[in-house]
Amino acid sequence: MNILCIGAGYVGGPTMAMIALKCPAVKVTVVDINAARIAAWQSDTLPIYEPGLQEVVSACLGRNLFFSTDVDSAIAAADMIFVSVNTPTKTFGQGAGRAADLQYWEKTARQILANSKSDKIVVEKSTLPVRTAAAMQRILDSGGGDVKFEVLSNPEFLAEGTAIKDLQNPDRVLIGGHDTDAGRRAVAALVGVYAHWVPRERILTSNVWSSELSKLAANAFLAQRVSSINALSALCEATEADVSEVSRAIGMDSRIGAKFLNASVGFGGSCFKKDILNLVYLCETYGLTEVAAYWQQVVSMNDYQQDRFVRNMLGRMFNTVSGKRIALFGFAFKKDTGDTRESPAIRIARQLVEERAQVVIHDPKALANAKVDLRDLGDLVQYEPDPYVAAEGAHAIALMTEWDCYATLDYQRIYDRMMKPASLFDGRNRLDHAALYKLGFNVYCIGKTALSHL
Repeated sequence: MNILCIGAGYVGGPTMAMIALKCPAVKVTVVDINAARIAAWQSDTLPIYEPGLQEVVSACLGRNLFFSTDVDSAIAAADMIFVSVNTPTKTFGQGAGRAADLQYWEKTARQILANSKSDKIVVEKSTLPVRTAAAMQRILDSGGGDVKFEVLSNPEFLAEGTAIKDLQNPDRVLIGGHDTDAGRRAVAALVGVYAHWVPRERILTSNVWSSELSKLAANAFLAQRVSSINALSALCEATEADVSEVSRAIGMDSRIGAKFLNASVGFGGSCFKKDILNLVYLCETYGLTEVAAYWQQVVSMNDYQQDRFVRNMLGRMFNTVSGKRIALFGFAFKKDTGDTRESPAIRIARQLVEERAQVVIHDPKALANAKVDLRDLGDLVQYEPDPYVAAEGAHAIALMTEWDCYATLDYQRIYDRMMKPASLFDGRNRLDHAALYKLGFNVYCIGKTALSHL
C-alpha cells in the first residue's frame, strides 16, 4: 500500500511518521507546497517541536517515510490519501470570524481529482465542518471518469506536547464511512492500517457525519471545562476560596473527573477556539440560536479570563505599567510545543504594549513564532533566550506557559536583580507561591488569595 498525506504540519507529519514506524511494509509519503518545511522534515531540525518526534522520523526516513514537494506525482501513485491541509477560521465574507475557510481544502480536492488515474481512498484528517466529506465526494465524483473515490472521516485527537504518546497509545481512533459496499471496504482498509498497533476495541467506526461532528464536540467539551473552572477562579478570588481545592473536590467526583480542571490564564492552540467557533456557526446555520450562544460563551469566557489577568496586573502595580519592564515567561500555548497559535500570551502581550509596558518575552522553544505573531509591534517587544536576562530590571514576571524549566529557576537570583517591589503573576498556578513570597515576591495567582507584602 502507498499512503500519501497532503499537508506536512502539526497533524500530518507526526501521524504519518507513526504510521510509517508501525507499518514498515507500507510506503508513506508526505507532501507540501512549502519547500522549506519539507526540507526541514528531512533534516535534524524538524519544523515543529514535539517530544519523541525526531526519534520516530529518524527511524523511518528514507526507509518507508518520504517527504516531497511533488504533489501531483504523489497523488497519482497513492492508494490512500490523507488530507491534512490548513482549515483556518474565515477572516472575510459570510461567516467571517466563525466559519472554517475551506479554500485550501477545495483546491486539494480538485488537485486529487486532476491527478488520479486509479481508485483512491481519501481520508479527511483536517478539522472540518459537518458534511464537508459530502462536498468533497461531489467534487471528486464530478470528473465523470472511471476512477472511483471513497471519502472517509478520520479526525485527529492529538494533544500537542504529547502527540507521540497519543499516537502510540490513543484513547480511540475514529473512522467514519458510508454504509455501502465500497464504503465498508474503505473503512476496513483504514482499520487495517491502525490495527498494526491499536487494539481493535479502540478503533471506532461510525457514519461520516457522526465522525466529523465528534471532533468538534470533543474540543468543545474540553474547552468548556477550562472555561468553567476559570469562571469559578474569578469567584474564588472574590471570596478568598482556593480554586485548587475546589478543583480537587470537583475532580474526585467520578462523574466529572480531574482532567482539564486546572485554572489558568486561558486555553490556546490551533483547535479549541477554531472548532468552537465552527460549531457556533454550524448551529446558527441550522437556526439553533440558543445552542450557538451557549457554545459562544465558552470562547467569551476564555477572552474574559485573559483580559481579567491584565486588569489584575494593572491593579496590583499601582494602576499603571507604563514604562515598566514586564517579563513574560513562556509564549507557547502550552508546554512541550513551539506552537503559539491562539496562545493567551499573544493577547496579553498586546494589551501590555497598549498600556506602554516594556514587554520582554522568554520561551525555550517558541521565540521564533512569537516574533512572527507580534511582528507588527516592532521593537516595542524584546525577545530574550535567557530567562535571567529577561527578568533583569523587571518590575514583574508573568508566567504564561507551564514549561518545567520555570519551576527550577533560581528565583533568589532573579529577585535580587528585579525592581522593587517585585511582582510575580502566575498564570498557570505552577510555581511554589509560598517559597516565592518568602523570597520577597508579591505573588498573584489564578483563583487564589494573593501573597503580598504591600
